Amino acid sequence: MMISINGALLDEQQAVVSVYDHGFLYGIGLFETFRTYQGEPFLLTEHLQRLADGCRELGIAYEASETAVRASIAQLLQANSLTDAYIRFSVSAGVEALGLPGGDYTKPTEIIYIKPLPPRDEQVYSDGKALQLLKLPRNTPEGLYRFKSFHYMNNILAKRELSLYPWAAGAEGLMLSEDGYVAEGIVSNLFFVKDGTLHTPSLETGILPGITRGHVLKLAAARGIPLQDGLYRWEDLVEADEVFLVNSVQEIVPVGTMYTPSGQAVTIGGPGPITRQLTAQYK
Repeated sequence: MMISINGALLDEQQAVVSVYDHGFLYGIGLFETFRTYQGEPFLLTEHLQRLADGCRELGIAYEASETAVRASIAQLLQANSLTDAYIRFSVSAGVEALGLPGGDYTKPTEIIYIKPLPPRDEQVYSDGKALQLLKLPRNTPEGLYRFKSFHYMNNILAKRELSLYPWAAGAEGLMLSEDGYVAEGIVSNLFFVKDGTLHTPSLETGILPGITRGHVLKLAAARGIPLQDGLYRWEDLVEADEVFLVNSVQEIVPVGTMYTPSGQAVTIGGPGPITRQLTAQYK
């Protein structure tokens, strides 16, 4: 695949960064993942705004030009003979001396990765995906709120735990906060419906303020669906009428069955009326 580094298209075999890049040394970097529809990156403005906000917090002197990013993505699609694709837009702190920095990062590295979209399993969207409760808690945010950062070890360990449950093939893993509140999936934000009200875990749980999460909240508000964010337990999900997951590539994914770490199954039943309504309005 061809990727972009600081605006230059390179074959992935020739694309390299310095061993002194602080993204490699200390994990100082941020990324956004999204997809395109008919060549257009979805919710790009919102993704770039979150990226810019995070860079300011980390002292990385970077703010993308949306026009330039759109042009780079169009070039990557063409260079890789793709109509639509999965995009990962990364900004690393850049090359600095070994040791913690004394000031801001003034030479960041911008990398745009691209790959074909994963096959869409229509049965998952009609019957629902499995959701596996994990023992591993969601770690606390890097700062006052969670960045979409290069610090991904918590998610990797969660993925490894998920693979230990033989009944959970193809499932998403669900992490609780250290206080035992429902937090988020390994690669998704969580929603559930109870008595006609749409609920989602509060940012107080340390979850990522997901772009798709925000988009779904706006869709629900525009349609008069009652909304509430808060601190919820696993038992709240068990008693829910509908449960669904969201992320920028998979969109809105209904949950059909939920599992505890011991393998006990709870049937939710796939997409309910509010999940279907939001899915129909998603794009």
